[in-house]
Amino acid sequence: MTVAFSPMFTLDVALTPRLYSLYAHPDSVVVVIDILRATTAICTAFENGVEKMIPVATLEEAWAYREKGYLLGAERNGEKIEGADFGNSPYDYMGDHLKGKTTVITTTNGTRAIEMSKDSHQVIIGSFVNIDVVVNHLIQSKRNVVLLCAGWKEKFNLEDTMFAGALVDRLAEHEQFADVSDAALIARYLYANAMEDPYHFLKNSSHRKRMQKLNLKEDIRYSLNPERSEIIPVLKNGALVQLSR
Repeated sequence: MTVAFSPMFTLDVALTPRLYSLYAHPDSVVVVIDILRATTAICTAFENGVEKMIPVATLEEAWAYREKGYLLGAERNGEKIEGADFGNSPYDYMGDHLKGKTTVITTTNGTRAIEMSKDSHQVIIGSFVNIDVVVNHLIQSKRNVVLLCAGWKEKFNLEDTMFAGALVDRLAEHEQFADVSDAALIARYLYANAMEDPYHFLKNSSHRKRMQKLNLKEDIRYSLNPERSEIIPVLKNGALVQLSR
């Protein structure tokens, strides 16, 4: 009798961008995670009809696009850049004003993480708002997975690792991801402590405190509320588009 074995795939978490080079592989699917708020804002933009978003790492690149007439979302240190059309709030991307349009976006952490992972097999955008479809896509992809936490200025942060843990928690239930790395286990254990009330869990985190000082409490709540979207933004030819499924 022939015994059929299910293929196994690695499930890794880069806890900070500086660790990503240890996991980078051209055959992997990378999930970029910047929960507060870039990846949440990007998912919200697509849910509200944006056709394409061009992520750039630097303000110089962003202004070059702005001069060509592109609408620009730009943020540094949690605040909207003066002269930009939008900041980094998911609420900036709600409504019909961007439907069918191409925009440019640059943020302190998230767009830098997108840039550094662009040479992988596929880069997708993950957030609590689209967590279900992201999990299903990763299971169906049949590839190694790297969860890239954008962190804060190359450093570890609590919220991105917590969300990575939420993904690990769901993916590890499937046989193909049964063998997870220690970093993935750390993220999963963190999420186990946060899952009942993520908002409360993050009350002492540095970025939540930073955002509260900027009066962004509603952005935090929105970003931690799951399952609002069925769309996965994917990087293709240097721009984010909606993944065809």
